[in-house]
Amino acid sequence: MADFFPPTSIAKRIERLPLARRFAASLPVMAVLTGVLLRLWRSYTLTHGSADSWAWIGGTFLVGAGFLCLMCALHLANFTLRHWFWRAPLFAIAESATEIAMSLALTTVNLEPLGAEMAAMSDWIPTATRILAWRLGGLLIFSLVLGVVVWVVRRLLLASEDRTRTISAVHRASAGTQRVND
Repeated sequence: MADFFPPTSIAKRIERLPLARRFAASLPVMAVLTGVLLRLWRSYTLTHGSADSWAWIGGTFLVGAGFLCLMCALHLANFTLRHWFWRAPLFAIAESATEIAMSLALTTVNLEPLGAEMAAMSDWIPTATRILAWRLGGLLIFSLVLGVVVWVVRRLLLASEDRTRTISAVHRASAGTQRVND
């Protein structure tokens, strides 16, 4: 009976992730933060930039697209590839919904630029459709390419470390034919 009731109890210490990692692992936090910052970035760059400079337009577009992909990658990096299948589309939808809501808020207070002029409420639905299509398509393509790159690099690293048994175990597990002894 002494084995079941030790004289002293040892409390397990639960380690919490650092704050930045907890934010990165949270889909709603990352998607909302990304959507708000991207819409504000777009609004600022279109109202304060040089509209006739292709370098300015291209540069601001690349910065925005890079930020979107970076935030998606930071979120997905906390999970296995198996979870990316549903997390990437959900991230894209949540980010798009946030950006659409920000667009509506900015349009309401007449701060949403649409080309050289401010957007009206009649422009909101086509803008929302465009946001959803581009974000969903772009993030799905990015996530697919990133997933393939991660999968290939992991395989190459395991092969370079001469861990072929691990490679075959991973292959069997992903194919659903894992033996009981492994």
